Amino acid sequence: MSNSSPSPSSAIDFLTLCHRLKTTKRKGWINHRIKGPESIADHMYRMALMGLIAGDIPGVNRERCIKMAVVHDIAEAIVGDITPSDGIPKEEKSRMEQAALNEMCEVLGGGMRADEIKELWTEYENNSSLEANLVKDFDKVEMILQALEYETEHGMVLDEFFLSTAGKFQTELGKSWAAEVISRRKSTLASKGKLAAN
Repeated sequence: MSNSSPSPSSAIDFLTLCHRLKTTKRKGWINHRIKGPESIADHMYRMALMGLIAGDIPGVNRERCIKMAVVHDIAEAIVGDITPSDGIPKEEKSRMEQAALNEMCEVLGGGMRADEIKELWTEYENNSSLEANLVKDFDKVEMILQALEYETEHGMVLDEFFLSTAGKFQTELGKSWAAEVISRRKSTLASKGKLAAN
């Protein structure tokens, strides 16, 4: 075992804590009474797949994007999925998530892997790199794609998710994938005689 690896005990403690990401459902869907909503881990997994299938972009490290997607909501294992409807100020949400992340990294036993998780999470939170820009876009694309899937499965109209992301994509890839989701949504809604809000 290399000195960059956490101890077996710390690794299993950390992974056990991360189990909550698999069982905690995303609150935005709960608030809209979606039956059997996705978990936080479901959301992060498809974002990681986005990094995996994205084409090469000059100056962007795809492997870093995949890792960032896997850790970007990791603090929610402790604080849960905090949404704008909870009324918690952005600064307070960030403080709570930072404290949770620090706690999780202590459970992991510190070291190089914990430092890497903190670095990736902070880079994402601060939107401070091309990779963070892209993963922020993946976050929004994954959400609107999930919204479209729930609209189709449940016969609902979930305009709020599309309106909240409109005009907020930072990368050409994010914009093009979002446009594809929106185009498919308009076709789906038109076939059902409904109008999209955006």
